[in-house]
Amino acid sequence: MNDRYDGYSGSYSGDASNTSDQYELVGYDEYGQPVYRQVPQQPAQYEYPQATQNQGYGYDPYATGQQPPVPSYDTYDPYGAGAPAQQGSPPSYDPYGAVAGTGQQQRVEEQTATAHIPAQAGPRNEPAARERDGAPEYRTEQFSFVEEPDENSEDVIDWLKFTESRTERREEARRRGRSRVVALVVVLVLCVTGGVGYLWYAGKLPGFGPADSGKGAADTAGPQNRDVIVVHLHNTKGGGTSTALLVNNTTTKQGTTVLLPNSLALTDDEGSATTLGKSVDGDGSSGTRDAIDTVLGTDVEGTWRLDTPYLNNLVELVGNIDIDTNADVPDPAAKSGKKATAPLVKKGKQQTLSGPMAVAYATYRAPGESATAQLMRFGQVMQGVLRKLSSDPHAATVTVQSLAQILDPSLGEKDLGAFLAKLADRAKGGDYKTALLPVQQDGTLSEQATDSVVKDVLGGTVKNPGKDASVRVGIKNATGVKARTEKARVTLVNGGYTFVDAGTGAAAQAASQVTYQDADRKQDAVEVAKTLGLPATAVRKGKTVANADVSVVLGQNYTGGQ
Repeated sequence: MNDRYDGYSGSYSGDASNTSDQYELVGYDEYGQPVYRQVPQQPAQYEYPQATQNQGYGYDPYATGQQPPVPSYDTYDPYGAGAPAQQGSPPSYDPYGAVAGTGQQQRVEEQTATAHIPAQAGPRNEPAARERDGAPEYRTEQFSFVEEPDENSEDVIDWLKFTESRTERREEARRRGRSRVVALVVVLVLCVTGGVGYLWYAGKLPGFGPADSGKGAADTAGPQNRDVIVVHLHNTKGGGTSTALLVNNTTTKQGTTVLLPNSLALTDDEGSATTLGKSVDGDGSSGTRDAIDTVLGTDVEGTWRLDTPYLNNLVELVGNIDIDTNADVPDPAAKSGKKATAPLVKKGKQQTLSGPMAVAYATYRAPGESATAQLMRFGQVMQGVLRKLSSDPHAATVTVQSLAQILDPSLGEKDLGAFLAKLADRAKGGDYKTALLPVQQDGTLSEQATDSVVKDVLGGTVKNPGKDASVRVGIKNATGVKARTEKARVTLVNGGYTFVDAGTGAAAQAASQVTYQDADRKQDAVEVAKTLGLPATAVRKGKTVANADVSVVLGQNYTGGQ
């Protein structure tokens, strides 16, 4: 092994006897091994024959070829291949392991002269040397240089990173902004397209819907197809009835509940004037249905009698209803006189009503309220039931069959189920409304009712009963004799008048009275008094009973022709 002695400058001894020999580093050979040389020393002084001290080392005055003896030392051979030094010859260094005799001084000097300093680039055959040593070959381009860090380099790098990240954030923000704008535009386009498509499909788009086509215009403005049934709610506990028309306009695809007040003036089978409420209680389903057709000019296809117990079951079958209630409804089952309890139905938005709660709300009429307020609550309950009823005809029919009620022959279970399923589909789609038929004090229909409900919703023509043919006369019996009401009815009918039953007075009255409300009915009132055999002094202007043009209170002075 060759050890490297960098910067070596010390004593080197070949043997123990030469401890003062000095060597110094003069460079490296082509294999990277250090090259040393011996520090020149003053040669020992020997006395040669015929030689003076001024003659230097190696002077042979006699030229005999003999050399004087010199101190012996070992030769340094870094490869261990040199020959032992001859005694008396100076040591010399041969990097190839060759040992020289006394003539090696000149060779050492030549090697010293040609040796190169480590900082210098000496001649070297790199590929050949590495191939000989078995080491891998390296090229200049395989090396990289490491620069010394500058004290400001970190700040510069941080600033560059900050600038780059801020720029990237701005670009990312711009890209996100563009993406949002594109997404918003796409959503708007889809919404507009969907809205236009829906309006076109529903026939509400001007210029493209069926209302603007040739045939559609005739269908909408002209005759329309309407399916109508009448439903009567009978309050089995509190008494009274509520009536509504359920209308399905298959042309405009609109459903409507038309509420009919009980004060609506009708004409019975005998030609006598009556009211809707009285007709439902007395004439039965068929007579009332025909009377409604006569007054409103409609074609009612069937009658559905819905008693309150069946309404309770219907609400339970559809899974309760949700409606906006306008009043607190007390519990009918709560006994009076006891401590006040919480209301059965609370006033508020989207109140969930069970069967008993729906019945209580549909039949509730607060003290001092008009009959119209209760009728509107019934309409709310009916629309709530339709929103929860199945739109499938078969499923709706099953629900009707589950009620187990006896229906009118004019409307079977399958027909009623299919009809209610169509209305349920309208109610769920938002194409359903509830309308009240306006009725005047006398039970007749006003011009407003003719335009808004009868014509637009029902497609009928108002025919107020007996308004043109005969005068309607309301009779209240205050004679104390019940049979005299029938005598007055026969007399008026035979005289060409329409009889309206106004009931019986609470107490007997001595004198009879004939009252008219409109001035143009004064002469009619005078003629009625003559027909009944009453004096002209009994005629006066005042308030008449509902559905009557002239009101008569029969007193004890009326004998009925006796």
